Amino acid sequence: METYQLEKPVWDDGDFEAMGWHDATIWSILPDPDAYEFSLDLDYIFKWVCPGVGETYYRFWVAPVTMVFENVHSVKIEVDSPQGTIEVADLHRGEPEPTPNGMLTQRSYRFECQEGQISLTSTGFRMFVRRPPELLDGQHFSLAQRGGVGFQRGHGAA
Repeated sequence: METYQLEKPVWDDGDFEAMGWHDATIWSILPDPDAYEFSLDLDYIFKWVCPGVGETYYRFWVAPVTMVFENVHSVKIEVDSPQGTIEVADLHRGEPEPTPNGMLTQRSYRFECQEGQISLTSTGFRMFVRRPPELLDGQHFSLAQRGGVGFQRGHGAA
């Protein structure tokens, strides 16, 4: 049986350059204004596997993750999805700038999606891998396969 060696169970803004969000599926969004957080439940593709000899299609190492943006403000969601799905094309990150009180650094983030965009300003993010990646023929799990929607921050993939 094939396995994927997960580098670590929690990723953050410092890992941005090594990460990629292309074709990740967003399942749910959870704003928490009391904690100044904005969370996404998504199926993150850790690795694309090229077709082998005699194969036609790519396969994908995918895991459900919780992505939490911290000290969030200026959230804007512009999505038009006839099927109700949101698929990420890319995540763009702006240059660092001081927060209004000058105590932290913040950046703009923009999820460019097939169906529109989600933008926000934040001091950074953490992405919690909820279980080890699985090799799939498609780029995301079904709702049943992933165990529904969730925003757990546990290290179930360790």
